[in-house]
Amino acid sequence: MSTKAYPGRDAIKAKGWFAAHRWLIIRRLSQFAFLGLFLIGPLSGYYLVKGSIASSLTFDTLPLTDPYILLQSLAAGHVPEMTALVGALIVLAAYLVVGGRVYCAWVCPVNIITDAAHWLRVRLGIQGGLKFSRSVRYWMLGMTLIIAFLTGVLAWELVNPVTLIYRGLIFGLGWAWGAALALFLFDLLISERGWCGHLCPVGAFYATLGRFSVFRVRAVYRDDCDDCMDCYAVCPEQQVIPAALKGAKQNTGPVIDAGACSNCGRCIDVCALSVFQFGSRFAGPTNPARRPPADTKLRTAA
Repeated sequence: MSTKAYPGRDAIKAKGWFAAHRWLIIRRLSQFAFLGLFLIGPLSGYYLVKGSIASSLTFDTLPLTDPYILLQSLAAGHVPEMTALVGALIVLAAYLVVGGRVYCAWVCPVNIITDAAHWLRVRLGIQGGLKFSRSVRYWMLGMTLIIAFLTGVLAWELVNPVTLIYRGLIFGLGWAWGAALALFLFDLLISERGWCGHLCPVGAFYATLGRFSVFRVRAVYRDDCDDCMDCYAVCPEQQVIPAALKGAKQNTGPVIDAGACSNCGRCIDVCALSVFQFGSRFAGPTNPARRPPADTKLRTAA
């Protein structure tokens, strides 16, 4: 059994280092690619994407709007332009297919900061800290909309760490970097996975969408699970795993369909027995007897 501090050791032995980190690597490339798309214009003068992560126009043709920001605008009494509405519908449709909280794991730059804080926290053996209910983020989500309604201002966007970091990168605002450092220290010293896992209203909004998304992580070979707990050690939302992994007795399907799951793929990476895969929530259960030959070899080696 792998230790909590070093989950995935068995996966590295069975699958090799790259296969045991594949989705993590691809996810980091995705996050930096999104950052790069918005930085190319200000740095080079050649704009592939005009605007910000809140609302943008790609190749002067494709409008994209953050539906959460649009919702705040509506709550504040602002009438959005048709381009913004179309952009929000495009983004909304995309996340309903690939998984609402994919935004958190594959796009949001704050995830890089909080993941780094958690990695260091585990390595330093820091224990304890403040505990928040995961429902707090939904209360935070509600408050951002209520404040927008009462004030007529998108007040949350004045302090939203995602917005601040983008402003800091593009305009070099020092206080934005201070906000990033504060988030890092908060997750490192005060509350384990406190921001993304318990408080962030952006994550709460996309978790709501995630309840209905098509593309999900599936524990298709859950009968092979040896209870090593590596998937729990790396999962930022550990509460989403049991129903899919251990739900056979309750006749629960192998799909991790909880909205909180960000489809980060780390459980796929670190599982030496290849229990998890990406797939459709509508696909039937996989027959363990039809496991691909390569996976059978890995299972035997493990």
